Amino acid sequence: MKTIIAFSAFVAIAFAANLEHADPKHIPIIRQENEVSLDGNYRSSFETGNGIVIQEQGVVKNAGSQDPVAEVVGSAEWKSPEGVPIVLKYVANEFGFQPEGNHLPTPPVDNNTPPPIPAAILRSLEWNAAHPEEDPENQRPQHQ
Repeated sequence: MKTIIAFSAFVAIAFAANLEHADPKHIPIIRQENEVSLDGNYRSSFETGNGIVIQEQGVVKNAGSQDPVAEVVGSAEWKSPEGVPIVLKYVANEFGFQPEGNHLPTPPVDNNTPPPIPAAILRSLEWNAAHPEEDPENQRPQHQ
């Protein structure tokens, strides 16, 4: 009888140890913090059992004015499938989403190519080309 109980306990322990790896989608949250204030500011962070660390804080700039602006600053850290550490830092505010990280692609640097013409200037140039008669330099003097 003692042998059966000992064997059953051993099987139960082996089965329970196997359950941790049986469902790879189940990843425990090791740490989680959330703070939300009445003025709209917040702070949030968590860390998972597989090494993902996320933190973010949001503030309302110019609160109480006619032009309040939300700003979020945060970061995310994890390992790629190849085991390379990835660190993403970001700011999102009135100037848009601004990510930073060594893993992000960057455009090639080409000093021989001029910067693109701004849209408003391009429209102006196109209009001038379509209406040369209104340009005083292109008008011919009239002979009387």
